[in-house]
Amino acid sequence: MTLLPIPALAQDGGVSVRKPSQLSKLVPAADLEQAAAQQYEKLKQEARAKGVLAGSGDPELLRVREVARRIMPFAAKWNPRAANWKWEINLLRGPEINAFCMPGGKIAFYSGILEKIKLSDDEIGIVMGHEMSHALREHSRAQVAKQAATGLGANLLSRLFGLGDVGNAVLGASVNLIGLRFSRDDETEADAVGLELAARAGYDPRAGVTLWQKMQAAQQGGAPPEWISSHPANANRVEEIRRHLPEVMPLYEQARRR
Repeated sequence: MTLLPIPALAQDGGVSVRKPSQLSKLVPAADLEQAAAQQYEKLKQEARAKGVLAGSGDPELLRVREVARRIMPFAAKWNPRAANWKWEINLLRGPEINAFCMPGGKIAFYSGILEKIKLSDDEIGIVMGHEMSHALREHSRAQVAKQAATGLGANLLSRLFGLGDVGNAVLGASVNLIGLRFSRDDETEADAVGLELAARAGYDPRAGVTLWQKMQAAQQGGAPPEWISSHPANANRVEEIRRHLPEVMPLYEQARRR
């Protein structure tokens, strides 16, 4: 029988979410963040070599960085480590409708998600909040730990729970943190926390509805955009976002008055 996680109480208003996975503790956060920084640097080097890394004065990059700048002050509520992260936001030129945030606050947007979906600033806030939430709630850390537990076998679980060389073993296994897939529960949680982050930063959380309507429209008549295929949507996703609006709209209104 699968036990459902017990929701954690919301702090200072906002959304309520499940408690973090205990399994994530098998992988040291600092080691995972270091691995993410190395993979992110490699990604930038490859993008620069191909001429697809946006320059520091690129208007679309500046737009995305401004959204991130406004959201970042509210990140530490969800993960105290975020107060010391070396946040980095870059834009990659390409048709992909995609964006991600790696452990430690390493963020990338593809120009395709801005241009093809024609995102408003509020909708960028929703995407940014969602991706940041994956890092803040340490979904990658939990997924890597699950892979390690599965790969090493049940007979080694007792050693895993004692940590030891788990960090080196896991991170030495060429885990692709950029292409990591999350569970449906992770996605639902990132939707909720992302709405709160966006609202606190003054971005209209109702844009979560228009964002997913645009994403669904982009899916018609062809393969789903990368951001949908790697973020499984279900029929109730928009309804779930609407369900959280009464929790986050007061935060948005408060932010507008600042």
